[in-house]
Amino acid sequence: MCSRLLKRVRKTVVFRLSLWYCLLFVLSCLFVFAFAYLLLSTTLKRQDQHAIRTWAKELSVLYEAGGQEALERGITRGRKFDGRDPLFVRLADPDNRTRLLLLPYQWLAFDIKLLERQNAEPDPTWLRLPLGQSEHTLELGSFSLPEGYRLQVGKSSEERDRILRRFRGLFAAVMIPVLLLGVAGGAFLSLRALSPVRDLIRTVRSIDSGQLDARVPSPQTEDELDELVRLFNGMLGKIEALINGMRETLDNVAHDVRTPMARLRATAETALRSDCGREALREALADCMEESEAVLTMLNTLMDISEAETGAVQPCLQRTDVSRLADQVAALYHYVAEEKGIEIRTHYEQDLFATVDPARMKQAVANLVDNAVKYTKPGGTVRLSTHRRAMEAIITVQDDGPGITQDALPRIWERLYRGDDSRSQRGLGLGLSLVKAIVEAHKGTSEVVSEPGKGSTFTLRLPATEEAAPIPNLSRL
Repeated sequence: MCSRLLKRVRKTVVFRLSLWYCLLFVLSCLFVFAFAYLLLSTTLKRQDQHAIRTWAKELSVLYEAGGQEALERGITRGRKFDGRDPLFVRLADPDNRTRLLLLPYQWLAFDIKLLERQNAEPDPTWLRLPLGQSEHTLELGSFSLPEGYRLQVGKSSEERDRILRRFRGLFAAVMIPVLLLGVAGGAFLSLRALSPVRDLIRTVRSIDSGQLDARVPSPQTEDELDELVRLFNGMLGKIEALINGMRETLDNVAHDVRTPMARLRATAETALRSDCGREALREALADCMEESEAVLTMLNTLMDISEAETGAVQPCLQRTDVSRLADQVAALYHYVAEEKGIEIRTHYEQDLFATVDPARMKQAVANLVDNAVKYTKPGGTVRLSTHRRAMEAIITVQDDGPGITQDALPRIWERLYRGDDSRSQRGLGLGLSLVKAIVEAHKGTSEVVSEPGKGSTFTLRLPATEEAAPIPNLSRL
């Protein structure tokens, strides 16, 4: 059980991050220690060499003033009255034979022949010689004197080694809590840094269990993880809206397709059971084809809307005269409106261009004009106009129909939605959804203003282009 749990913990990102944090922390401490140790060792060494140089300079002055006897008196006086640390002092003749030797009792085991075998070297020369079986060494400086003599002054590294040993011991004692601090700090930082990721995992699990409204709590840190959380929540919101829209669309499709399919089945069954003649069978087949055509039209329109909303459409974008496009739609519905006793009034602004797919945009404007003619009573008026505002090409379709209630206004752009007043008219409830999808695919917006009994005004806003602008070569929205 414990081994399985340990194996699972080792595979977690928190464990790996904690390990890396700890290693980085420990390596940083080792680097600081190595640097401090080197700096301390160098400083102590320089201090020892400075002390050796100072005393050697004093002894050189004494030797130059009174020779070897003055040198001996100066050494004896310095040790007796000045309280100096015991130093090694050796006076060598030009043949490197020892003429004077001051050897502290700690160095009695020192082999003087090591120095007598050394050749004369430039002044000064620094040597490190072992002190017998001791772990310490002799830091020795060799200085030139008149007549070829040499003065060698040395100092034991015992004090320096003791300080460095204490420093190493102190570091070893400090490293244990530092290691624990590194592990604890790494675990804390890892847990804190990965908190949004754990929240994201819990949210995904909640969504997987069917809770589509679950969201990741935002840490409000304004960093990369906070931005990731916001983007992820935004994506979840869109997915939830799409799934809810799909469910609603499927419910509406199932409801709206059930009626034509039931009529189609009933017509076919009636034709099969009856002994009617050939003309009656032809009429039954025509009814079946009409109902099937309605179903196919609904499905194709739904596909067009989905393609437009997802950007899967590959329109042929070109610089288009918006006023001319609107006039072509008005001409298309002129005779239909005239038969119903409705007047179509137009007002266009000249030289109004936009980069659109003419066929798709004509379909969107035609849907609005078709609805306007459909819901306007005989003797009414449908107004179609175009104009420019700032950098927008605006298409407006206004009717004298029954209007739309305030409760229904937000829903008229939904797929298969049909208000109470539109139930009496033939239609699928997909026209305005298709209009909205096409306009938004062209980076535009669609709006509606309406009051019951006062008609409706639909407005399409498209990005306009300058009159002399070149035609862009685009293959996708």
